[in-house]
Amino acid sequence: MPKNSKVVKRELDDEVIESVKDLLSNEDSADDAFKKSELVVDVPEEKDTDVVERSEVKDERPAWNSKLQYILAQVGFSVGLGNVWRFPYLCQKNGGGAYLLPYLILLLVIGIPLFFLELSVGQRIRRGSIGVWNYISPQLGGIGFASCVVCFFVALYYNVIIGWSLFYFSQSFQQPLPWDQCPLVKNASHTFVEPECEKSSATTYYWYREALNISSSISESGGLNWKMTICLLAAWVVVCLAMIKGIQSSGKIMYFSSLFPYVVLICFLIRALLLNGSVDGIRHMFTPELEIMLEPKVWREAAAQVFFALGLGFGGVIAFSSYNKRDNNCHFDAVLVSFINFFTSILATLVVFAVLGFKANVINEKCIAENSEMIIKLVKMGNISQDIIPHHINFSAITAEDYDLVYDIIQKVKEEEFPELHLNACQIEDELNKAVQGTGLAFIAFTEAMTHFPASPFWSVMFFLMLVNLGLGSMFGTIEGIITPVVDTFKVRKEILTVICCLLAFCIGLIFVQRSGNYFVTMFDDYSATLPLLIVVILENIAVSFVYGIDKFMEDLKDMLGFAPNRYYYYMWKYISPLMLLSLLIASIVNMGLSPPGYNAWMEDKASEKFLSYPTWGMVICISLMVLAVLPIPVVFIIRRCNLIDDSSGNLASVTYKRGRVLKEPINLEGDDASLIHGKISSEMSSPNFGKNIYRKQSGSPTLDTAPNGRYGIGYLMADMPDMPESDL
Repeated sequence: MPKNSKVVKRELDDEVIESVKDLLSNEDSADDAFKKSELVVDVPEEKDTDVVERSEVKDERPAWNSKLQYILAQVGFSVGLGNVWRFPYLCQKNGGGAYLLPYLILLLVIGIPLFFLELSVGQRIRRGSIGVWNYISPQLGGIGFASCVVCFFVALYYNVIIGWSLFYFSQSFQQPLPWDQCPLVKNASHTFVEPECEKSSATTYYWYREALNISSSISESGGLNWKMTICLLAAWVVVCLAMIKGIQSSGKIMYFSSLFPYVVLICFLIRALLLNGSVDGIRHMFTPELEIMLEPKVWREAAAQVFFALGLGFGGVIAFSSYNKRDNNCHFDAVLVSFINFFTSILATLVVFAVLGFKANVINEKCIAENSEMIIKLVKMGNISQDIIPHHINFSAITAEDYDLVYDIIQKVKEEEFPELHLNACQIEDELNKAVQGTGLAFIAFTEAMTHFPASPFWSVMFFLMLVNLGLGSMFGTIEGIITPVVDTFKVRKEILTVICCLLAFCIGLIFVQRSGNYFVTMFDDYSATLPLLIVVILENIAVSFVYGIDKFMEDLKDMLGFAPNRYYYYMWKYISPLMLLSLLIASIVNMGLSPPGYNAWMEDKASEKFLSYPTWGMVICISLMVLAVLPIPVVFIIRRCNLIDDSSGNLASVTYKRGRVLKEPINLEGDDASLIHGKISSEMSSPNFGKNIYRKQSGSPTLDTAPNGRYGIGYLMADMPDMPESDL
């Protein structure tokens, strides 16, 4: 040992050399004590001992104010617009109540295990998606970058939907609602109903013409829609202000944005159940068609819904959990949030079908009244004999049952001439079978139903305020999936990054508020997220289960949680989930290949939608979106696999995190591995040989060695060199 004592101090904010091979395995639950500690190595004269003193400094990483705030943030992120307008549509389309069984099975097989996995790695490593996957495997570090790209793509168009909701919210403070009746057009001679509206409906016309002022194709830009541009700007301002302080500001807003939708849904359900025809809608929704459940398409769509409902792969789940304490029971959180999401979907489906049942009943009554008048005219004209009409039928107050009886009689008597009479069956099931999803459900079907509500402006305000809150909850998680990893990696100021991100997204988002903007929303929704997210989550599962090692990961969970997770998760992560995800990926690719790429364009002259194929440049954009989203994965893999960052690097298991940037560490094979133990000053040290798992600063660095979990490396050095001569110690 040297004659003179030497004291070396080191702060964790400096460079750290970390071996990814042992990054997680060498951590333990007591690691928090070392977050901002200092090391003092004092070597007294003629004593062969090392004295380590540490001072604990408060961890600077933000934390949730309470467990409730964190749970609400995760619920707000996972429960979004898809629960209201996607799940009910899939439930109706795929066998009603029978669809719930495949969904629940896949929630247990895919949803909860993968949700638990993302919560675990985020909480364990306490970094965003980029830092987490760099820790686990530098060669797969592109997973985190891919998550950020997908988050950005989704945020671009998702906030446009919030802008639409804000527009309808602002227009709801009117009596009657502006989409209640078709507008009248005046010319020199007379006044008439707008032809486009008369051919469709008042709510459909308002959506396509007044709100979107939509063009007839994606190639016809039509310029900016100034109303929607202002609404989009307002949406981004709200998101920016809510996120500018990170979880310190967004966490408080979660109390309202996450809980308010449940208040609205319960109020809507109670109100809808008191309306005529609501029970018919609920009965129709829960009437199971068991034969449909055996179709592979049902399971594919159920798996996709489970996948996207929980927000897997976006990075928001990892970002939120990274602000937890190390010993938080994230297994309980995964199960709780997953089932809250499931029951929210059930609640939303009940509300949707109760309201649609009421709407179908209103439309059916109108249909019966119109066709009854037509029958009376046909009787007077002699086309139908009065004798075939039952005597007890009163056309001025005819019921649905009586109309069905008259309709069947006329159909049998006038079998050959019946088509020429142009009578409609007026079945309430026919109206309920019209599957509506997405914007069609929220901005057309639901708005039409609310025009028949008593005090319709109040319910419209509540409904669109609920949509805004659902959208904002998901947007907070999506933006957090971008901001947290970038801040952790590049050490930029969160406030500046948030403003830049929102400003850039608004500028790019102007393509969605053109007159053709709705077609671009469809394009991004179809191509920017589905396949890239599946690839991201598959690689996440592989990285943990096979690259890092499922046995080591289970030990880490036991150390972190204080108990061993059920063996069920071991088999899910290692065997079942990867196979299910690969099957879903293949099925999605096949379905995308069989479905012609295109969009539904609104034809003004026909007042109806028409399917159009994307132009060549549109196909280029579609392919570019998918390629750009997954491109970081192979790029990072090739760079680190081939040592392209630094030609002098020899071992990819060694990564330097300097102010968050991932750099390569040069290796000096002539280094003296025992130099630290001998007490040489830093300037005399050579770069270590990483083949012996020694964690040390670069040559010439004034700071001391650290192990991968942030602790100081003396103990690890001794443990990793069993063959060191006794004299060296």
